[in-house]
Amino acid sequence: MNIRMVLLASAAAFAASTPVLAADAIVAAEPEPVEYVRVCDAYGTGYFYIPGTETCLKIEGYIRFQVNVGENPGGADVNDSDWDAVTRGQVQFTAKSDTEYGPLTGVIVMQFNADNATDQDAILDSAYLDVAGFRAGLFYSWWDDGLSGETDDIGSVVTLHNSLRYQYESGTFYAGLSVDELEDGVYKAGEEANNVGVAFGVGGTAGAFSYQITGGYDVDNEDGAIRAMGTIEIGPGTLGLAGVYSTGPNSYYSAAEWAVAAEYAIKATDKLKITPAVQYYGNYFGGGTVVPDDFDGLGDAWKVGLTVDYQIVDNFYAKATVSYLDPDDGDDTTSGFFRLQRSF
Repeated sequence: MNIRMVLLASAAAFAASTPVLAADAIVAAEPEPVEYVRVCDAYGTGYFYIPGTETCLKIEGYIRFQVNVGENPGGADVNDSDWDAVTRGQVQFTAKSDTEYGPLTGVIVMQFNADNATDQDAILDSAYLDVAGFRAGLFYSWWDDGLSGETDDIGSVVTLHNSLRYQYESGTFYAGLSVDELEDGVYKAGEEANNVGVAFGVGGTAGAFSYQITGGYDVDNEDGAIRAMGTIEIGPGTLGLAGVYSTGPNSYYSAAEWAVAAEYAIKATDKLKITPAVQYYGNYFGGGTVVPDDFDGLGDAWKVGLTVDYQIVDNFYAKATVSYLDPDDGDDTTSGFFRLQRSF
């Protein structure tokens, strides 16, 4: 072995026996597990599981721009113009989960309205609990329903109440009973709106025909009302008929002693719907929360209207409507609105 090989072998042995001095190694922390949002398809489209729970949540709503036209459409205290532009944003949260009694549902609807930059409000539009057919909270009554157009007048002045309701439902039929707090209902002169009402609703479908019968009794005003509606597909559109009768002015119906309405929603194209409508009132009172003792001595009235709906793209549509009202005891009026709405 020559001297060179001896020197190399000695250096290698020295290096192997000498510890290496270096900075502490950087150890990366283990990433936290991420729970991705899971789709919940048990209750329809749009639901997802709230992370860490078995509760399904759906978020939906719309943005609406609308121009109202008529006599002081924004109210006499707002302006004296014959038109008024308003904007609305609405968000709805629906939570569902399974229980031994069936799905437990909770709904919160927030609504934000702006007449202008300074005149704005945020309101709780609905909030209720629903399980096994029972519903309790703030929600709209059956009297909020109407025909498909925007010109009929067959509902209550106020249809949103704190209520307790039970409703039985099958695939094509429902029937229910509710107890409604009518604090913001109609009342006689010199009195206050602080009473209760009992209402019922029955409805369903049978092939191309749908129907609904709604009734209500206002305990404080000691009067009630009943209404029947039906629609059937005929030709290129849908024919809708409705009739309502009130024993006297009450919180469920106070516009007239009786009224009949008809409309025909023509599906002109896949995107365009045109709905002419007509309504006749017997012993017409009109609107307002302060009502007369009865309808005796009041004149009749009639109304005609036209509504046009156009689907611009998916979830975005335009609506325009106009109606003409001619009462025996008052001046005739023309009113309507133009609306753009994007739903999500």
